[in-house]
Amino acid sequence: MEPASFTYTLTEAQGKKLKNLLQEQGYEFAELPYGFFRATKQKCGVHYYNSGKVVINGKGAKEFIEFLFEPLVLEEARLGYEEELNPEMYEPHFGIDEAGKGDFFGPLVIAGAYTDKFTAKKLLEAGIKDSKRITSDKKTFDLEEQVKKILGTNFEVVAIFPEKYNELYSKFRNLNEMLAWGHTKVIENLHLKVPACPRALSDQFAYPQVLQRQLARKKIGIKLEQRTKAESDIAVAAASILARAAFLHGLERLGQGFDKPLGKGASAQVKEQARTIFKANGADYLKTLVKAHFKTFREVTEELF
Repeated sequence: MEPASFTYTLTEAQGKKLKNLLQEQGYEFAELPYGFFRATKQKCGVHYYNSGKVVINGKGAKEFIEFLFEPLVLEEARLGYEEELNPEMYEPHFGIDEAGKGDFFGPLVIAGAYTDKFTAKKLLEAGIKDSKRITSDKKTFDLEEQVKKILGTNFEVVAIFPEKYNELYSKFRNLNEMLAWGHTKVIENLHLKVPACPRALSDQFAYPQVLQRQLARKKIGIKLEQRTKAESDIAVAAASILARAAFLHGLERLGQGFDKPLGKGASAQVKEQARTIFKANGADYLKTLVKAHFKTFREVTEELF
């Protein structure tokens, strides 16, 4: 299966070349929210955003990229040369990511995925990408199935539900320390499954030494790499899908019995929903659903007295 879409970041000069190319090729232009334009022709769509990001999708995307976009806009060949351009992504490693960190309701989930050359290519062919770029819960669940099918048993998911989360937070008193504990647990479990794996990659922590210290305590001999935007790596992207899907499953489980699903994030609507639950069931019950160190909890439980 070919990837559903391809994403690039263009300079201003490349953006002008793209527009001229699309006009010459007879693409139909339309307005694009937060973007310069949307252009379509037969089985190919091009979305060019104000940030400089361009998304090319559709069944005709690959042909358009290989024969027009790369040679005439980028002036370099990338598609089909991913392994040469980013060889580390195809080498054996663990990718680690989390979900639910900023959500008042629901669990904190840390997930890890082991990939090698074979599985990396399979994941890319399946269109696996960073979960933050996916707007549909259904799409997340579909990709979760694909990831699990490709990885077999070489993945790990640790879901910390609110009751356990609040207990751990009272112990650590620091979110970075707790995240490091969760990342370490995932890496430790993956290391038992694939002991020969030489390295693990995660997104950059606020204090990288926190995670390194946790791994040292566990005596896990593995090279740890941390970098910003690590989700561009296919193993981390796969882990992000697993983490997001597990968070959504957990949120659904916690929300059973309510009139409407528990809200995501920490918006005013989420706060109002928490207020309703608190009025009906009290603070102790609310703690079984939420991350109690959020200021939202204090605001909801104190404002009525």
